[in-house]
Amino acid sequence: MSQTVSKPKVEKTDAEWRAQLTPEQYRVTRQHGTERAFTGPFWDSFERGLYCCVCCDSPLFRSDTKFDAGCGWPSYFEPVSPEAVTEHRDDSYGMVRTEIRCGNCEAHLGHVFPDGPPPTGLRYCINGHAMEFEAGK
Repeated sequence: MSQTVSKPKVEKTDAEWRAQLTPEQYRVTRQHGTERAFTGPFWDSFERGLYCCVCCDSPLFRSDTKFDAGCGWPSYFEPVSPEAVTEHRDDSYGMVRTEIRCGNCEAHLGHVFPDGPPPTGLRYCINGHAMEFEAGK
């Protein structure tokens, strides 16, 4: 009988995150930053594979859920699993949005909006600097 084993949540000090990540990856994932539209990695890439968290390597999105939203950030209609991401209310900049974080290490990934394609109708708008890509997976 197969048993699901959950891996422990990743917790590191600020110094450890800074040592592991590039300055832009750190700004986006640990300081809840946003890269400028059409400037980050993966916004215009449609290679087959798996997008994982740059901080902890947890799988986040499959390439077959990626679509061109025209917004300048990689966009997906669903994560690899419900546990892959967590949702948080974000009322910064005078807007109310739903922030998306990695379910394993709490890295800020981006936001989710209700204007995506079928089958979910969702658009997970994700910072490219928050992810790494594994081709062919």
